[in-house]
Amino acid sequence: MSEETEDNAARHKRKMQKQKEKVDANIAAADEERGVMILLTGDGKGKSSSAFGMVLRALGYGYKVGVVQFIKGAELSGEEMYVKEKCPEVEFYQMGTGFTWNTQDRDGDIAAAERTWAVVEPMLKDESIHLVVLDEITYMLSYKYLDEEKVLNALANRPKNQSVVVTGRGGGSAIRELADTVSEIKDIKHAYRAGVKARKGVDY
Repeated sequence: MSEETEDNAARHKRKMQKQKEKVDANIAAADEERGVMILLTGDGKGKSSSAFGMVLRALGYGYKVGVVQFIKGAELSGEEMYVKEKCPEVEFYQMGTGFTWNTQDRDGDIAAAERTWAVVEPMLKDESIHLVVLDEITYMLSYKYLDEEKVLNALANRPKNQSVVVTGRGGGSAIRELADTVSEIKDIKHAYRAGVKARKGVDY
């Protein structure tokens, strides 16, 4: 091994050692044990897909999960079909009215949102449910289909060890402030703008 190669190896080792010390210190400092609220927002693709990834993660540990979808239509996506048909430990409910620009019926959408919220509330009080996913609920707040204070109070007062994943664009600043983790998915490029059709098993 040349002297230059040895120097590079030594520098790399020192750098990785410092990084490990920093990571270890951060892990040691995070000593609070409780559920978290995660907000997945932004105009990019993948918010719901990320949430379903966490559903599978929780199921891998044998946890009970609740999934409630707002806005989505009656036609299920691949992950929704799998969870609904093959994962009995998941409480799954879908509002099923389709997108608001399709329904064009504010009163009907509000009524559907309130019926769906009635399914959510018991989940947010159930200590046996480890993870609750509220997919696209931010739209219900943006459009004022649901009372923001009621939703935020239910999220804030859920069981201590229950985690919640909230997805969707917008929703206002209050839900961002309540969340422990906020991730924004940015739209940089999308195949459909180049005329590529949505792909089964990838896009839905």
